[in-house]
Amino acid sequence: MTKSMKKLHKPTRRDALKTLALGATGAAAATSLPLWARYASAQSAEPIRVGFQVHRTGIGAAYGRWYDRTTTAAAELINENGGINGRPVEIIAEDDGTDPKRGAEVVEKFANQHNCDIGFGTLFSHVVIGSAPRAGELKLPYFVVSEGHHVASGMLNRYTLQPGITDVKSQVQAMAPFVASNLGKKVTMIFPDFAFGHDHRDYFTAAIEAQGGEVLEHIAIPPTETSFTKYFPKIPRDTEVIYHVMVGPAVLTFVKELGEFFGPNRPEMFGFIDSLEAVDIGSPGLEFLDGTYFWEGNPRYAQADQSEHDAFFRERVGVDANGASVSDPKDVSTYAHMFGCWETLHVVKAGMESAGYQGTGDRAKLIEAVEAMTDMPHSQAHPQGAKLFNGKTHQVFGHQYITKVTDGKLLLVHTTSIEDTLYPDEVDYTTQSL
Repeated sequence: MTKSMKKLHKPTRRDALKTLALGATGAAAATSLPLWARYASAQSAEPIRVGFQVHRTGIGAAYGRWYDRTTTAAAELINENGGINGRPVEIIAEDDGTDPKRGAEVVEKFANQHNCDIGFGTLFSHVVIGSAPRAGELKLPYFVVSEGHHVASGMLNRYTLQPGITDVKSQVQAMAPFVASNLGKKVTMIFPDFAFGHDHRDYFTAAIEAQGGEVLEHIAIPPTETSFTKYFPKIPRDTEVIYHVMVGPAVLTFVKELGEFFGPNRPEMFGFIDSLEAVDIGSPGLEFLDGTYFWEGNPRYAQADQSEHDAFFRERVGVDANGASVSDPKDVSTYAHMFGCWETLHVVKAGMESAGYQGTGDRAKLIEAVEAMTDMPHSQAHPQGAKLFNGKTHQVFGHQYITKVTDGKLLLVHTTSIEDTLYPDEVDYTTQSL
């Protein structure tokens, strides 16, 4: 249960009537009531149970730590404002070890042991692919925060949705024109050898070819690898741009060894910030990155034109202007991804309220309510930026950001339009039964 809800005592009807009799009316007055009193008139005293499938251990642990903090902060905010349909949100977290088999077991636990209303929060694509079929069998709405194209590709099922974060196909489609126009057209790709990396391989290759470029070499590296130098001799000499995306506990080693391999004569570099998520860009050995470019789902550093919504999000989650924890500047966040948990929980709230959700018997209504969504304005609920949701493919589309390493910081140099990220539908999940 979230921190704010743990403090509640169980109110009596008499307590509630006493408080409500004070004459407070309207939404503004409601926020002045004790937190418990805001739930006193709810049709059900039961909380909305969100089964949070979190990567606390395994190769996704750095992401899991910040997904956890972001989810907790979002749930606390929702509860401070009356919960969902007058009911508090309770987060029930289970570690899946960043493992597909354990992921499916966690989903089953949410449905059969914890009686959760939804499953939520899964990041690594191989875990999503391993877990989603079980969620579909159990008819458990499964809201993933993954970026993999597996949702919009039609691989999964009607109970699996990705409404809070964009997918790799849309991201790389929007990046390719910038790479080809500003950095070069002969590209070598370095990526992790699992589903997420394969999405990069397949969709960026097609996207750069559409810009008149070519990928000279694909270098796939196991995400559990700890030493990378042996892979770099495969890079062709006429490479103009290194496109790199890496995940796992050794990402700092990966980037350092890449710099050591090239020395001062590196080609242009375009990375996905995954290669440096939760890593201080000022770490010794990363000086060579100055002048290189990164995709970011949400800029780690607060920019000169920072929105009020980004400032609010940082304050609530506990992140400073450099993208690190306010309590420890060495604890760098996974800022390019973790907003997806915040935004997804707010989508769930909006969907449940639209559906008049009262319990697990209304899961199908929840799915249909989210499928009916389209525009998501830039707001406190969507601090990363405005979005467009496609109810047929269960995938959201949004702005992408390109930053340049400048004097040890990531400065924004390009923001794509949402239209840059759109691609034709590959599935219509609404034709599947619920």
